[in-house]
Amino acid sequence: MEVSILNDLENVDWLRMKEIYHSVGWKKHNEEKIKKIFNLSNVIAIAYHKDRIVGFGRGISDGIFNAAIYDVVIENQYQNKGIGKQIISNLLDQLEDISCVHLVATTGNEEFYRKLGFKNMKTAMARYLDPNLIKEYLN
Repeated sequence: MEVSILNDLENVDWLRMKEIYHSVGWKKHNEEKIKKIFNLSNVIAIAYHKDRIVGFGRGISDGIFNAAIYDVVIENQYQNKGIGKQIISNLLDQLEDISCVHLVATTGNEEFYRKLGFKNMKTAMARYLDPNLIKEYLN
């Protein structure tokens, strides 16, 4: 599918971003929180199809050694059309000089990220406050 990827927040429709989060079940994201997390992220990729946001991803990096990619979300009806791959490619292009890029896949999407070159880590650890996330992601 033909999409354009933009790397800025100019004229972003925050309500549309919320709708996309909610379309995949991430209901705790409201417009205020979404605007804040994207403004605090220094690497962003927003996919547009015919001037309508259909997906996005973001990352945080120290600009030298480490980065982490978060919230790669594609609206349900646009999934499996190559948009997620385009977003990841765009984010990795922006992080091309960073030696370590982390990513936590949502359950069930691990193979998608493996196909894009990500591998399981031997020593990754995390702390979650939400008991549901503890149950889903931690051993």
